[in-house]
Amino acid sequence: MKNLYSDTIVAPATIPGTGAISIIRVSGPEAFSAVDAVVSLKSGTISEADGYTIHFGEVSGDGDSLLDTVLVSVFRAPHSYTGEDSVEISTHASTYIVSELIRLLIQVGCRMAGPGEFTKRAFLNGKMDLAQAEAVADVISSTTEASHRIAMNQLRGGFSKELEGLRSELLEMASLLELELDFSEEDVEFANREKLIGLVEGTLSHVEKLAASFRAGNMIKSGIPVAIVGAVNAGKSSLLNALLGDDRAIVSSVEGTTRDTIEEILQVDGLAYRFIDTAGIRVSKDSVEKIGIERTYQKISTAEVVFGVLDCSQPEPLFKASLELLLGKTKGYGNALFLLLNKADKLSQNDINNFVTLTNNIVTLSDIKAVILPVSAKTGFGLEALKQSLSASEKALLKAESGTLVTNLRHYEALTASAHSLRATAQALRSGIPTDLVAEDLRAAIASVNLILGHDLGLSPESVLHDIFAHHCIGK
Repeated sequence: MKNLYSDTIVAPATIPGTGAISIIRVSGPEAFSAVDAVVSLKSGTISEADGYTIHFGEVSGDGDSLLDTVLVSVFRAPHSYTGEDSVEISTHASTYIVSELIRLLIQVGCRMAGPGEFTKRAFLNGKMDLAQAEAVADVISSTTEASHRIAMNQLRGGFSKELEGLRSELLEMASLLELELDFSEEDVEFANREKLIGLVEGTLSHVEKLAASFRAGNMIKSGIPVAIVGAVNAGKSSLLNALLGDDRAIVSSVEGTTRDTIEEILQVDGLAYRFIDTAGIRVSKDSVEKIGIERTYQKISTAEVVFGVLDCSQPEPLFKASLELLLGKTKGYGNALFLLLNKADKLSQNDINNFVTLTNNIVTLSDIKAVILPVSAKTGFGLEALKQSLSASEKALLKAESGTLVTNLRHYEALTASAHSLRATAQALRSGIPTDLVAEDLRAAIASVNLILGHDLGLSPESVLHDIFAHHCIGK
């Protein structure tokens, strides 16, 4: 796609005042001359410098007073991030120095870059496709090993390569149908219908698998949701605070203290978990508490993992009733259920063993799979074992989701649309619908894949690109 921009842009690539050094990025046809007008080198100019070189210089402010000494990195087109002539100026990380240097560059003809404009130019200049461009923001925002690994794979073109393969398959099928349309008067069939149906269904299966991976990919990117549920005063809020190592949730002996959900992120063994503390499950006449309890049920239904917290210091009949109520509310939800026998610090080891056995028997009779662990939110007993068990459970699930993981909602929606069009294509082929109508469904499937990669967006792609790059930070 031809670059739609002919001006030179500037923006800070780092946050001023947050470290020792700040970087200011300049890109465009006049990047070198603009920097030469502001930065004085001891010998030569940036315009004469070779690419991939660094030069020492000085910047003078108003009245020829020294603003700062800088290092200037030179990148010549097309061998730069944007594909244009580009310069990166390293200054001391003073907010004043950075703002003054940008002001001077704007005075000599540069324009302040918009959010994601450097990456947008990289895309428009063919340095990366749209999926890779979106991965730039994901790499920057990644907070865990797993999310970083997925984002880097997408940035390096792993996801794009898979999509290009799908696109090639679709284009090959479409070309056969287009040939038939070109020779429609001769009544020639270039593609055996049964064979074509098989090809379409094979590609459909691949697209559906990619779309289905969004669930796991989105959890890695946003955090695996873990609902902490149980009866009032079972110790749910205390457990959350103990896991976080901070008094995030209010803890009180007064029943119904937690009336709304509280969410916090915790990293465990390279994965982010979104722990959700919920209102206690019980029958309540309090209108506000009833809303909180209803939200508890909603969180259970959307959670990947459920922590069922039980008070094992209470008499056995009450414990049994709480367990049965909890199992009734959580059955069928989540992929993993952890039954945590809290307040184990109040019991002897023999009593703990008895409660574990009782819990296991009831769970077995209920035909529910659960991990049963005695813990103490007060002393920290069992919490390390809980983290290890949680990590092992989720890593086993994610390992089963082998191959490329889709993490972007836009990509998921496009893949879903492509799958819909491919199903319509297969149905049309089986029904003997005319070739021109079959080709239309196939073109729609290709268009959806093109939307992810940024191919064939039309003469005016700004409507698509604006929404995508608006989420990038300025300077990237």
